[in-house]
Amino acid sequence: MIKKKLLVVVDYQNDFVNGSLGFDGAEKLDDRICEKLHAYYKNGDDVVLTLDTHEQMYLMTVEGRHLPVKHCIRGTAGHNLYGRVGKLAADSTVLYKNTFGCAALGDYLRDKDYSSIELVGLVSNMCVAANAIICKTFSPDSEIIIDAACTDSPDKETQKKCFDVLRAMHIEVKNID
Repeated sequence: MIKKKLLVVVDYQNDFVNGSLGFDGAEKLDDRICEKLHAYYKNGDDVVLTLDTHEQMYLMTVEGRHLPVKHCIRGTAGHNLYGRVGKLAADSTVLYKNTFGCAALGDYLRDKDYSSIELVGLVSNMCVAANAIICKTFSPDSEIIIDAACTDSPDKETQKKCFDVLRAMHIEVKNID
């Protein structure tokens, strides 16, 4: 039996692309992520999306005190998936999270057996990294891959350091410029 693969699209939401925490270059990932989605769907593999999801009282949370920028507030346009990814992935499994890592992703992986789990989306050195570690924890025998061409950060120096740490944890980071 051939094992399936899993694509995890992390937080490719309006607020991280062109909203309150948006940054130049994030919009360029839309086409690249859509290519990945097409390939996974065509192969019959699985796709999961995470959505950063906060409430109106976000600024009173621990994260809100450290990152005092309201973003991805439930029910706002900033919470929605960005661009073509939002349309293409509309029927995929969506997991909501209120912090960097998605506990529901760990639960989702608990009884699955994937040959590989690939992560794309935003932000590379925060939520993508946290969720890659969750994947490694809950699916230690799967190859965990981050496609650097399909993720980004406004802080390139921290992104590079983060990729180094992830590689030390046996998480493959491919397509680094």
